[in-house]
Amino acid sequence: MIDLKLLQKDFDEVKKRLIRKGVDEVLIEELRAKNEELKKAKVEFESLQAAQNAMSKEFGIYKREGKDISELKAKVDANKIKIAEALEIQRQKQEALETLAMSIPNFPDDDVPDGADEEDNVEIKRVLDIPTFDFEPKEHWELSEQNGWIDFERGVKLATSRFSVLKNDAAKLERALINYMLDFNAKRGFVEVSVPEIVNEKALLGTGQLPKFKDDLYKIDGEDLYLIPTAEVPLTNLFQDEILKVEELPVKMTAHTACFREEAGAAGRDTRGIIRQHQFRKIELVSITKQDQSDTVFNEMVECASDMLTSLGLPHRLVTLCTGDLGFSAAKTIDLEVWLPGQNRYREISSVSNTRDFQARRAKIRYKEGKKNILAHTLNGSSLAVGRTIVAIMENYQKEDGSIEIPEVLKTYM
Repeated sequence: MIDLKLLQKDFDEVKKRLIRKGVDEVLIEELRAKNEELKKAKVEFESLQAAQNAMSKEFGIYKREGKDISELKAKVDANKIKIAEALEIQRQKQEALETLAMSIPNFPDDDVPDGADEEDNVEIKRVLDIPTFDFEPKEHWELSEQNGWIDFERGVKLATSRFSVLKNDAAKLERALINYMLDFNAKRGFVEVSVPEIVNEKALLGTGQLPKFKDDLYKIDGEDLYLIPTAEVPLTNLFQDEILKVEELPVKMTAHTACFREEAGAAGRDTRGIIRQHQFRKIELVSITKQDQSDTVFNEMVECASDMLTSLGLPHRLVTLCTGDLGFSAAKTIDLEVWLPGQNRYREISSVSNTRDFQARRAKIRYKEGKKNILAHTLNGSSLAVGRTIVAIMENYQKEDGSIEIPEVLKTYM
């Protein structure tokens, strides 16, 4: 959640930052109106409280001087009722502002490039040369059919569209990648954690998936429970409502989970293959840091994901997302896009974000430094999406006869 103290102190600065993020000015105006209503309610309450204090002092003087206090007592009693009413109005206005603020995205960092969408993202660098073939490279679904790796029809039969079944070497490759990725991250200092793949509403509110992205989530009927869209949710919320010791930070974690997404906003996109599925496996990186550590840890997380792709021999590029393409909770994001020869283009395979104190404010994740409780910074990143890594290996390591070589680092895992 954005800093409501900044909103009350400098609305123009908040407006400027939200406009950069592409927030509708009607919504910004609604935010301003609710903030003004809260200010007015606070002034009214404080005015009544000041009057009460003044009458209380006067009450004491009257008693000492032996004056009749009946009229003053009636005024004090009536003012007490007004104070209780004003306090309730203030509480309602505070709640209304906070409810609206939960649907407002994070401020972009100052160094995030301005832009409307992915076309305005800025390439940082490319890693490894893209492969050349003396034949026309196939897309992964063509290679799958030839090798018997992915059964799309039976996935649909078991569930619905955008579900699939991995078979034979593809299933082994998935398992190999999961183990390799977790081991790789552990060597970089990320502690492996196994977390639930079902979480409650509070956890999703904490990391920002709710209320805005409710339509993208799978909810369990009759329960305050959802299937996770990413391990970012349970990993970050491990520290919900906690005050960490400063010497514990940074906390750096990695986890493997299945992820479940309705993909409500992706109708018609990537309908073939396994680029965009309702259920997929992903290795996640999450860090909880002091405020002055998060930039360093952010770079470590990006480097970790990039080095993993390099170790797999997969050409990729790093891209800074512009303001219009930033996710809801992110202050800054670097995407890693892997080269897919069959599509002749780069496709996102990892996204690393620094949310600053945005999620920590929602989830109440703090650390104690001296006598002060300070909001932590939270970071998250894919490391990597397993299905998309399988696609990248299939397309980059394909042979003319359709067979697929396995990257050297995975052979012992296979």
